Amino acid sequence: MSELHRITVDPLQCGGRPCIRSLRIRVKDVLDLLAAGASREEILEDYPMLETADVAAVLEFAARQNDHPILRVA
Repeated sequence: MSELHRITVDPLQCGGRPCIRSLRIRVKDVLDLLAAGASREEILEDYPMLETADVAAVLEFAARQNDHPILRVA
């Protein structure tokens, strides 16, 4: 099941950048933590307002942003 409903975009919050459930925690912030080697458990411990499904939503959001059609030049 998709968790993308947890990602919110509000032009008046965080400069319109994607956030998690309007909490002012940007998707990029969680992605940066994961890229730096933080585990889901560490992130959830450091940000107790986040839920496990929020981290899944961040990863799903990032995966969909990176998905693009492959164009072949003939």
